[in-house]
Amino acid sequence: MKLFSGSANPILSQKVADKLGVPLSKAEIVRFENSEIRIHIEEEVKNEDCYVIQPTANPSDTHLMELFFFCDALRRQEAKKVFAIIPYFGYARQDVQHRPGECVSANVIIRFLESIGFYKVYVINLHDEATEGVFSIPFKNIDAFPILAEEIRKYIGTVTTETVAVVSPDHGGVERARKFGDDLFGHTEHSISVVEKKRDLAHIHKSVALDLYGDVKGRTAILVDDMITSGGTLMHAAQLCLDRGATRVLTAVIHHDFGPKAPEQLQASAIEKIFTTDTIALKEEQKFEKLSEVSVAKLISEVVS
Repeated sequence: MKLFSGSANPILSQKVADKLGVPLSKAEIVRFENSEIRIHIEEEVKNEDCYVIQPTANPSDTHLMELFFFCDALRRQEAKKVFAIIPYFGYARQDVQHRPGECVSANVIIRFLESIGFYKVYVINLHDEATEGVFSIPFKNIDAFPILAEEIRKYIGTVTTETVAVVSPDHGGVERARKFGDDLFGHTEHSISVVEKKRDLAHIHKSVALDLYGDVKGRTAILVDDMITSGGTLMHAAQLCLDRGATRVLTAVIHHDFGPKAPEQLQASAIEKIFTTDTIALKEEQKFEKLSEVSVAKLISEVVS
């Protein structure tokens, strides 16, 4: 096998290579002054299975084009099969038409991946599992919540349904929170609390927590979501949990796709600790004390080895 890294998260790619015990294969990535990208494969890949690790986070468009060009370059060099490992799948939240006149961007990206010639796509915690059905090529959705559950158990110590409440910050994430609860408690005999959220579709990253269904009083509340961008949803939900008697609030979130103000605001928020993964490369200015990052390198290495 040959393992290639795009430019989006080379540190994660190196961790995966180390886990697999293989070197990262050589490729030249050139960005011209007019913003165009050129990919040049610098190794013999004929009849090889080739894997390209490239999350498509901010700037999503640039990282997607780089991924497409990797596939084309590898196929032109007669790679046997080309696999896309996309730890964070950009545009995944644009999976339905919320208003007349909107595109369904996730479907468009999937069609690109299929038509450019990828044999199989791996992602980590796709926003909506229903999107899996759009793919007509082999697809694997890797679940990273078990490693976050393990990390939180280490942080809390004793975890019981009497001392911990798992909370979904909106109705759409109930099944996600339930599965996380199964991992956290080690059984399915637990309840989930749910925050009723109202989102303003006319203004991006605007939502408000209206009510909380379930009992969090006297417990550690753990908010479960697949990604953070502005942090507004989680911060509002955290304050609502505290107002309803939670002793503290932690979060388990897979992807930190931070907006420019999110790190500062999350650090100043009522959330005690934010547990997340390294699917997206964390910039130096995005690091803050409350953030705890767990690597997904082992998960990726296990599915491709």
